[in-house]
Amino acid sequence: MNCTEELKRKIAEQNTTLEAVAHTLGVNRSTLYRKLRSGGNRLTVSEASKICKFLNLQPEESFDLFWGNVWH
Repeated sequence: MNCTEELKRKIAEQNTTLEAVAHTLGVNRSTLYRKLRSGGNRLTVSEASKICKFLNLQPEESFDLFWGNVWH
């Protein structure tokens, strides 16, 4: 599963929306969609960190979600 699919699954698990995540990042929804269409490669470390905090992800989940594919 790629970063985008996994992130969408985590968002759904938290009963929230991509729109709410975009608001947390201070970007509009279309900007977030563009970043995610790239497989998450266009997210900054700061944005990834904000998403992890917003979704209350554990450190291991955060690493696997955003950087795990680099090591596999």
